[in-house]
Amino acid sequence: MNGILPLWKEKGMTSHDCVFKVRKILNTKKVGHTGTLDPDVEGVLPLCIGKATRLAEYITDSGKTYEAQVTIGVSTETEDASGSVIETKKVDASLTKEELLTVLSQLTGQIEQTPPMYSAVKVNGRRLYEYARAGQVVERPSRMVTIHQIELISDMKQNEDTASFSIRVACGKGTYIRTLAVMIGEKLGYPAHMSKLVRTSSGGFGENDCVTLSELAESEPEDVLKPAATAVSHLPKWDVNDTVAVTIKNGAVLPVPAEWPDGEEEAAVFWNGELLAIYQFHPEKDGKIKPVKVMPD
Repeated sequence: MNGILPLWKEKGMTSHDCVFKVRKILNTKKVGHTGTLDPDVEGVLPLCIGKATRLAEYITDSGKTYEAQVTIGVSTETEDASGSVIETKKVDASLTKEELLTVLSQLTGQIEQTPPMYSAVKVNGRRLYEYARAGQVVERPSRMVTIHQIELISDMKQNEDTASFSIRVACGKGTYIRTLAVMIGEKLGYPAHMSKLVRTSSGGFGENDCVTLSELAESEPEDVLKPAATAVSHLPKWDVNDTVAVTIKNGAVLPVPAEWPDGEEEAAVFWNGELLAIYQFHPEKDGKIKPVKVMPD
């Protein structure tokens, strides 16, 4: 059993809960997720089944989209609605949509983020949330992430002391949307947190492609699993003949072929419609290509 399962993760479950349940439903041990979703978050969670687990990183590295509700005027220790309140500040009713749009524009592109203490990032071999639960604060390494687009999708709603609005975010890997919410608040001059989040796409899959766990339990695997090659659909394609396929299966280093996709450093290799491997330009040998991944038979 091999392929990609586009799962719709429901609220209240961890990503590991989903993996455990899918293993039982499909009666297979080889199941891997492609990036965690917090328990309070629902949305698209592609799972790799069987030999497709070798391709999980290609889905993880692909773009994702989210719809988030941001609440300004209140910040929490977890940066989302589940955490204890740590700061409040009454929101001025004069805050305008134009000010908000300016801030969203400033946070588009390459930005630096510091992962929240309640996150799965490892520091000195331990998850940050393990330090946080023990009441310890450690220095967190900042990193650059890519925000392709932030779109305001609702008007700002003023409450008694706070204000909230919804955004749609298209981003690269490693982006924390709750940290982005905090950053928006900081630029507006207020404490803030992410009060709601839905992941609307990941790895090229949207909500309409997904099944829930209950739907999976009532389905035939072949009806819901997508081909493993779906994970690399964003890569250029190189089709090979029978002779080259044999050397590819053995992981050979090869001369750059004439039919190599023009201007590309990496390509997915196919033979008779089957994904055989991922190849890239050799970093040390000019005019050669080498395997990154070779799919098992």
